[in-house]
Amino acid sequence: MEPMYYIGLDVHKRKISYCVKDGGGKMYSEGSLSATRLDLDVWLKTLPRPWSAAMEATMFSGWIYDYLKPHATVLKVAHPLMLRAIAAAKKKNDRIDASKICDCLRCDFLPECYMASTAIRERRRTLRYRNLLVRQMVQLKNKISGLLMEAGVSYNKQRLHKAGYFRELLASNPDFDEGLRSLLRLCRETVVRLQKTESALVRSLETDSLLIDRVERLMTIPAVGPITALTWALEVGEVQRFSSIKKAISYCGLCGAEKSSGNTVQRTPLSKQRNKHLQTTLIEAAKMAPRNSPELAVLYDKEKQKGNANRATLAVARKLVAYLMAVDRGQRNFQVVETNNSIAA
Repeated sequence: MEPMYYIGLDVHKRKISYCVKDGGGKMYSEGSLSATRLDLDVWLKTLPRPWSAAMEATMFSGWIYDYLKPHATVLKVAHPLMLRAIAAAKKKNDRIDASKICDCLRCDFLPECYMASTAIRERRRTLRYRNLLVRQMVQLKNKISGLLMEAGVSYNKQRLHKAGYFRELLASNPDFDEGLRSLLRLCRETVVRLQKTESALVRSLETDSLLIDRVERLMTIPAVGPITALTWALEVGEVQRFSSIKKAISYCGLCGAEKSSGNTVQRTPLSKQRNKHLQTTLIEAAKMAPRNSPELAVLYDKEKQKGNANRATLAVARKLVAYLMAVDRGQRNFQVVETNNSIAA
């Protein structure tokens, strides 16, 4: 059996530092190369075989992971928050970081994080771009309201962004000067373009052959629409990677962190170590869920009686996670089963 060689990669925008060691920790080679596919091709030809590699998760890691995957025996991505040995080191540079990642991989101490497939990551990029467009639309709509308030113009808040009402407002109000009128038209035209682009992106994901069956199953859950279903499918990836509902809830950022020492236990507010896209989407869905599901409405009222509406919303969001996991794991449509006064999916 041929000996395995281990490679640690410290990845940056323009440069990749590497360290190659054998199983006993003896240095084979180290150095740096430009972060381009051409330089990676040249470097791959100099490596001993077989080899496994690890790199820290960054925004640049995706394409490098995809490019090296066919050539590696094992390729892993390390969780950046768990690499405390690098962060706490007295002396820190790219060469040392690559060496430490290599040692963690070689000794099987690497805190590995989940890496979704290339197809899922490509579609997730589209969904996150859609989220960016939505944020920009909200900013522009707020800007339209701000411009009208600056000019002292009264308007119907509920109808302001309807096309007919907006045209009527511009045509019938003499208080607009030409500069303000131009700004309002520009904002409105940009909002319309963003809305059309956002709708097209969502339609492309809904009808994608990789997602269509999964999304349709998830949408059988009350209060789960296309955005919630798409966000769950693309941000979670493989639902089997969660061994329990508690771990899924933690990943979604719907629980607080815990600090325990001796007999002291401290619970903190919602943890910042979470998938922010899932957290935002699930909380927004949970706010609307009691209107669409009697079971979730009962849960919301029960928690709200304890005196906190936010706590009730989080309880509904956690129940939605349980529903989503049940449907996704079982690959079947949602059904409510009543057993001993409890609700199960």
